[in-house]
Amino acid sequence: MIRKFDSENFKWDGVDTLVYKQDGSPFKNVTRQVLYDGAYDIPCQFRYFECLPGGYSTLEYHEHTHMVMIGRGKGQLLLGDEIYDVAQGDFIEIPGNTIHQFRANKGDYIGFFCLVNKDRDKVKLLTDEQMETLRQNPKIKEFLEGL
Repeated sequence: MIRKFDSENFKWDGVDTLVYKQDGSPFKNVTRQVLYDGAYDIPCQFRYFECLPGGYSTLEYHEHTHMVMIGRGKGQLLLGDEIYDVAQGDFIEIPGNTIHQFRANKGDYIGFFCLVNKDRDKVKLLTDEQMETLRQNPKIKEFLEGL
């Protein structure tokens, strides 16, 4: 299988651009493309997500670990209780049960490749108590409020 890449539109031939999620979780201006959906002896998904400028993924956590590589642009990552600047080429391990969220900089896209097991647990959203705990950290509060 070869999926030819359209660098002008950041899309791959034969791959649909999908809504990020359909589970009602909060996110803004994110799409996903599933480049590989498990076959043979490799039971994983290889996906590409893209946040438009000012967009963000769901603030979530889950039991499974996943690996992420930034493929386009730059932005920030909330990982656990830290905020990181991330840019094209950065490789990130997101351990299981670690709160995380990607945000595109204003004026920049952030596109990232994500490798996960095909069969995995469902994401969990934060409770009001967890959100309040996060907001006690001024840097995280600023990140969450998009200042």
